[in-house]
Amino acid sequence: MNRASQHKAGPTFSGQLGPGKAAGAADTAPEEGRRWYLSLLIHIGLLGASFLMLYPLLWMLAGSLKDQSEIFGQASLLPQKWDFSAYARGWSGMTISFGTYFWNSLVIAVLSVVGNVVSCSLAAFAFARLHFRGRNLWFALMLGTLMLPYHVTLIPQYVLFLHLGWVNTILPLVVPKFLAVDAFFIFLMVQFFRGIPRELDEAAMMDGCSAWRIYSRIMLPLSLPVLATAAIFSFIWTWDDFFGPLIYLSDSGSYTVQLGLRSFVDSTGNSDWSGLFAMSNLSLVPVFVIFLFFQRLLIEGIATAGLKR
Repeated sequence: MNRASQHKAGPTFSGQLGPGKAAGAADTAPEEGRRWYLSLLIHIGLLGASFLMLYPLLWMLAGSLKDQSEIFGQASLLPQKWDFSAYARGWSGMTISFGTYFWNSLVIAVLSVVGNVVSCSLAAFAFARLHFRGRNLWFALMLGTLMLPYHVTLIPQYVLFLHLGWVNTILPLVVPKFLAVDAFFIFLMVQFFRGIPRELDEAAMMDGCSAWRIYSRIMLPLSLPVLATAAIFSFIWTWDDFFGPLIYLSDSGSYTVQLGLRSFVDSTGNSDWSGLFAMSNLSLVPVFVIFLFFQRLLIEGIATAGLKR
């Protein structure tokens, strides 16, 4: 009887935490709180750094909506009076419409993209897959051109194009792109091509494919990320190029966007700053669109170059 009552009255702790578990839970709470505060500080710092990086763009956007006298007279980003007339004035207020400059830049950029992708991929395929005498020497010389500043070859190129009668045309800006002159793209594609298994080439050769068919039917379809990377960089660099068009283009009807923006600044002090900021904002739109739509291919092409797959 006593044993039964003792067994019935005996306490059980199956649903309660032991002393060790309770102490562990108490120690976890302050640690999670510290992590939360650390994460908050990191995000605040990143937001502050992002604002500092975006501030010039925000200031230029706000300047395009301000009156001419208000741009440099106030430190506030928000204009006192929202004025959108700078966009209409900047687009069609000059002798030549700014749309002409956009069209010129687009033509040069598209031709440069086509030329770089085609010529550099052919050169990269030769260095990565074909065997010919002096291949390593020519590859080393090609890489050596990366260390040459553009200004070193500027005068010889200008003299050559002048004798060819190409000055004041877009030919000096476009034709070299079809001759595989961008060593960076060649090197990037060579590293990517070397990561593609050679067994695919050997199987294609056993089926009777020539080097051209291997390049066009096997290498190019498998190299879409690196080709997209070269195309994006080529478009952005050509679109933002100021020095090349400044040297070779003298007719205002052939100006690119960058030279057109320079036309808003007058050496006498009568500069249309709001119109300049408005057209500068519009000139950034193609670059933003290209990057937003193709950023996945851009990152994939850079990240996978040189990796074995």
